[in-house]
Amino acid sequence: MAEEVSILTKATVRMRQSGRVLEIVGALRKGGKDRLQVISDFDRTLSRFAYNGKQCPSSHNILDNSKVISEECQPELKALHKHYYPIEIDPRRTIEEKLPDMVEWWTKAHDLLCQQKIQKFQIAEVVRESNAMLREGYKTFFDTLYQNSIPLLIFSAGIGDILEEIIRQKKVLHPNIHIVSNYMDFDKDGFLRGFQGQLIHTYNKNSSICKNSDYFQQLQGKTNILLLGDTMGDLTMADGVPGVENILKIGFLNDKVEEQRESYMDAYDIVLEKDETLDVVNGLLQDILHRGDGVPLEEQMETHSPGVLACPPSGKSSPSLLCAPGWMACHLILTVTLQVGLVY
Repeated sequence: MAEEVSILTKATVRMRQSGRVLEIVGALRKGGKDRLQVISDFDRTLSRFAYNGKQCPSSHNILDNSKVISEECQPELKALHKHYYPIEIDPRRTIEEKLPDMVEWWTKAHDLLCQQKIQKFQIAEVVRESNAMLREGYKTFFDTLYQNSIPLLIFSAGIGDILEEIIRQKKVLHPNIHIVSNYMDFDKDGFLRGFQGQLIHTYNKNSSICKNSDYFQQLQGKTNILLLGDTMGDLTMADGVPGVENILKIGFLNDKVEEQRESYMDAYDIVLEKDETLDVVNGLLQDILHRGDGVPLEEQMETHSPGVLACPPSGKSSPSLLCAPGWMACHLILTVTLQVGLVY
């Protein structure tokens, strides 16, 4: 059975308006690869949030916890994270209320890093010795986009040099990738002296950052967008794209799930709760690109009414299904007849 059946029935999937999602997927499919571009956050979107119950490092964390940071500086960086991270994910505060704190956090952290005499050649070693992990299915994701000539913009408030090196070491740094991030500025002797360009933090990832770039202008005709993020700040990453026709927003809800679920479901078309894979994204790409022998997605699903897709975790899929174990149908919205039986 084709994997299109199971794309949106994985236990981690939540949708406020399933019918609307299917409409957007249909429009993306109709436009095909020639009209599609992907815009994605990096930290905790393409990279994992946790592994075996332990939180994975972000691109900032990788540097903060490395041997190039002095013993005196590491506690200061950890203290900044302890103070500002709860503010970053606090659903009770507006983005406007969080902005000054985010600017303050990034500025203080970058100032501390610039005091560490970090050398350019050390970046590759820092990444190699770290616990950096991309989400399961990352190779399929990166390779599918490259093989189909689909542009991928990685728009990150992390450290560009670190995340680029992670992608390089994973051997998926393809020519179709463009990265907008906080890149280090090294002096003539190779020592870190600052960061290039405008500071990018969680909540200013919008057209103001890309206004001096002709990246989006070079992608004339790429008016369909698949957007991937994990914070409310990621929702504006496509603001600089001219003439957007269709956009599907997929949000990874990694932390404080109960507290943030409603706001995420209001903001993102598809919410993935504590899902450390790219299964759903890859499955959607396959459907959009007409991969496999299955019947199109909407013909496999009967949408009853708008509501919450709340699939209870249970069991495993048949080995004959082209999907990850743990995917199953949801009785709240979808009625799907599979070869292996009736799931409702």
